[in-house]
Amino acid sequence: MKKLYHKIAELIKAAKTRQMTIAQLMLEQECTYSKETKETVLSRIKQQLEVMHKAANKGSSGNGVSSRTGLTGHQAAQLAAYRRQGKSLSGDTILTAMENAVATNEVNAAMGVICAAPTAGSSGTLPGVLFALEKKLNLDVKAEIDFLLCASGFGLIVANNSSIAGATGGCQAEVGSASAMAAAGAVAVSGGSPQQSAQAFAFALSNLLGLVCDPVAGLVEIPCVSRNVVGAANALSAADMALAGLVSKIPADEVILAMKDIGQRMPRELRETGLGGLAATTTGNNIKVKIFGKDIQ
Repeated sequence: MKKLYHKIAELIKAAKTRQMTIAQLMLEQECTYSKETKETVLSRIKQQLEVMHKAANKGSSGNGVSSRTGLTGHQAAQLAAYRRQGKSLSGDTILTAMENAVATNEVNAAMGVICAAPTAGSSGTLPGVLFALEKKLNLDVKAEIDFLLCASGFGLIVANNSSIAGATGGCQAEVGSASAMAAAGAVAVSGGSPQQSAQAFAFALSNLLGLVCDPVAGLVEIPCVSRNVVGAANALSAADMALAGLVSKIPADEVILAMKDIGQRMPRELRETGLGGLAATTTGNNIKVKIFGKDIQ
């Protein structure tokens, strides 16, 4: 039986030793542990990819979507209109990533169907990056599936060694992990090496260490939607750093452990309870009262 990878260093070593991509290693591992054929696993991933596409398209088409609370909505459509003007400061690729990230999270807030990758609150980051690269690099379905397989390998190691839940680790564990996963996948589909994917992962996660989870009114809307924008932009920046040959001074596995330590030290008010940060501001409390009718705790 092929081993379950517990550390990124093990994953990178296996890729080098066996002359395989991270995507190939993860497909092999999934088949081993699920006892399913490659065709079955790939079919399931393709279905997840289709869900991502539908959510991003739904959120950015026409006037977009709105949540039942009215706190979030229609901003992906606004970004799409702005992008078409060709006047963005951040460039078409970054703006496309932003648009798709927001669209996905707005569909989530509107009770639509999304692919939690790795969580619902961070569901916009991976598709944001992937669909921006789909456009820029003209990726086919196989390449997009490879992106997801590569990202999943890093995500698996984060989940097993730290956390991907805002309730236990803050938003660094959700958007931070998603951003790092997306950075690794971005390097892979751009022709980078497994080692460069690990460097991109380390850069991206390092950049978001300490990010708190402070949902206003306890809802996955504010600031969750816009934080996926940060996650997507950060992932692309980290990928470029790695592809340029930059090396993180702190190894990826140690960055993961640092995130775990920070999460454990983080007060509960800043871990998805809606009791601190932006949720505890005057406006945040007023929104909570308006939605729920009283200042619940």
